[in-house]
Amino acid sequence: MSGLVRAFALSGLLLSLPAALLAALLVAWDAPPLLSAFLVLGLQTLVTGALHEDGFADCADGLGGGRDRERALIIMKDSRIGAYGVIALVLGFGLRASSLSALADVKTPLSVALAFLLAQVVSRAAMVWHWQALPSARPGGVADSAGLPEKGAALVCIGSALLIALLFVLAALPLLPVLVAVLLAGLITLGFTRFVRGKIGGHTGDTIGGTQQLSEMAALIALALML
Repeated sequence: MSGLVRAFALSGLLLSLPAALLAALLVAWDAPPLLSAFLVLGLQTLVTGALHEDGFADCADGLGGGRDRERALIIMKDSRIGAYGVIALVLGFGLRASSLSALADVKTPLSVALAFLLAQVVSRAAMVWHWQALPSARPGGVADSAGLPEKGAALVCIGSALLIALLFVLAALPLLPVLVAVLLAGLITLGFTRFVRGKIGGHTGDTIGGTQQLSEMAALIALALML
């Protein structure tokens, strides 16, 4: 597992290349920004199989609707989606789409593609940090069976994400917006991890996915506001 964890940031970059290329092409063609944003997110969701969106929805249902630890874990394990999950998905897609739309409306094809890729890379590193920082909340669950990432492997993943961010700065993106995006994603991850620790005492596969989605939103919002 540690070997895989080290490559999470890079794998996020590679998995997101088709959607980033589509984003660049749509901006170059002057396609409507909001339509472009949803097409990009649609392709990204198809490529990833909506894995993290599914976890985000389950996480929202469990943490929002569970009155205690046991009930929260039961709800999160249920494959059915509730009101909290629907609201989380609507807001998640809406915030990401509006951020991408704002970027597409004012930026070059290259900078939009790099901004999208940056959010994917940073969010994968955030996901690993959350995973490593908490014990498993559900013995025998998917995340528990995968094992806890070693601290060294998590640091390699985070370091590679920061290196990729630096390369993007050298390529086209201004330094300050990138720093703010990374910082905001990190703060959201820290806050969410602390909340999860207090609510259920550890991570699950759903909270790992929820971390990815929340940190991706944070990074895209920061970039949309500052680029």
